Amino acid sequence: MNIRVNGIECEVKASDLDALLAELDYADQTVATALNRNFVRKKDRAETKLSEGDEVEILTPRQGG
Repeated sequence: MNIRVNGIECEVKASDLDALLAELDYADQTVATALNRNFVRKKDRAETKLSEGDEVEILTPRQGG
């Protein structure tokens, strides 16, 4: 399926947001996620299904000053 991840077109096998994070090697990281501009809580990722053309944002925390 083709989706956009952080603005980049990607072909992925994952059918839900949790599986997508594993496929993209984010599974062990602390991240914030959004699907089609809607925030998705960590506990809801496995039930959040992906569809062709979806837009996913994956944000990692950064420290700075």
